[in-house]
Amino acid sequence: MSVFNTGVPLAGTPPVPGSPESRVVPLEPFNKSVALSLGVELELQLVNTHDYDLAPYAEDMLRLMAQTPLPGSVVPEMTSSMIEISTDICHSAKDVVAQLTPIRDALVKNADKLNIAVVGGGTHAFQQWHERRIYDKPRFRELSELYGYLSKQFTIFGQHVHIGCPDADGALLMLHRMSRYIPHFIALSASSPFVQGQDTQFDSARLNSVFAFPLSGRAPFTLSWKEFGAYFERMTRTGVVRSMKDFYWDIRPKPEYGTIEIRVFDTPLTVERAAALAGYVQSLAAWFLQEQPFTPTEDDYLVYTYNRFQACRFGLDALYVDPATGSHMPLRDHILMTMTQLEWHSEALDATQALGQLRTSVEANRNDARWLRERQARERLLAEVVRQAALRFRHG
Repeated sequence: MSVFNTGVPLAGTPPVPGSPESRVVPLEPFNKSVALSLGVELELQLVNTHDYDLAPYAEDMLRLMAQTPLPGSVVPEMTSSMIEISTDICHSAKDVVAQLTPIRDALVKNADKLNIAVVGGGTHAFQQWHERRIYDKPRFRELSELYGYLSKQFTIFGQHVHIGCPDADGALLMLHRMSRYIPHFIALSASSPFVQGQDTQFDSARLNSVFAFPLSGRAPFTLSWKEFGAYFERMTRTGVVRSMKDFYWDIRPKPEYGTIEIRVFDTPLTVERAAALAGYVQSLAAWFLQEQPFTPTEDDYLVYTYNRFQACRFGLDALYVDPATGSHMPLRDHILMTMTQLEWHSEALDATQALGQLRTSVEANRNDARWLRERQARERLLAEVVRQAALRFRHG
C-alpha cells in the first residue's frame, strides 16, 4: 500500500460512492420572504357517514377538488383517509380565513358527493391504526418501509403555521423566541383527547405519536445560519438526513419559503380557529421584530420538554415554568398576560378579532379538547361525537 493512501480523498477528487463525504448535502440558501407573511396547512380527516370511522377516500376527494379553482392547494397525506389543505401567502388572519373558507366549502360539497364527511381534530377518536392504508406515493412508501407501524400510527392531524422572516439569522432568532410559546400553541389548539376509543387524559395526545420519531423535539440552539448550515452538513454526512423534511422538530426553518414552520398545533375543529391561531403567531412575531423583548439562550430549553408535556397533558390547566426566571404560574395566566402585551401589535395587523376569540376561550377555560369531552359525556358514543365534529367543521 502506498504511504500516500491516507483514505482521505485528495482535493478535487470526487467522493467515493457510499462514503460519508458523498452523502453531504449543503443547506440551500434562505430565500427572501415578506416579514410577518403567513401560510397555513391543515391535515384533515375523511370519515364515512355510516359509523364515522376513517374512510380511504383521499384519491377521490383530490380528483373532485382538482375540478374547482381555489387558492392554495389540496394534497395527499401519509394514509389514504387524510388530506392536507394549505393557503397561498397571506398577510393577516383575515386573509387566512378568507382563503380557508372556500376550500372548506368545496371540501364539504365534494364530501357530500362521496357520502363522506370532513372533520378537524388532532386525532380520530376511535380509528384503529392497523386498518389504515399508506397513500400510494413514493415518499410515503419509503417512510413506511423505514418506520414500519409508526407510519400508520402517524394518522394524526396537525396545523402548521409558516411565518415569513426577514433573513436567515433572523429566522433562527425567531424560531428560538417562538420556542418559549410552544405550550401556548399546544394548549390553545389541543383537540386530541381520544385515541382508539379511549380518553387518554391528555388534551393533546397527538404529539405523543410525533415524539416516537427520531429527529423530533427541538431544533439545535444556534442563532447563525452559517453554524446551522454546518450542523445540517454534519447530519447529512451521517446518512440519516437528506433534507429538511427529515427533521420532525416542533419548529423548523423552511429556507425554500423564507419562513419558519411551527408544527405543534393540533388541527382545530374549525377553520376560523385555525386562522385565529395564525393571527396569534403573527402578533407574537411582530412583537419580537419590533420590540426585541428578549434574547433566547440555550438555557431556555432546560424546561422546554417539561412545559411541552404540561401543555399536552393538561391543556389550559397546565403549569408554565418561565425559562428566564424559573417562576411557576398557570399557563392560562401566562397566555392572557402575553395577549395583553400583544394588543398594539395585533391591532396593527388587523388581528384584534382573532386574538379576542382566543382570549374569550382562555378566560372560559375552553379549547376543542374540552368541547369533544363534553360531547362524549353527553352522548356516550364516540361516533356521534365525530358526527357532531363534522357538522362543526362544516358550519364553523
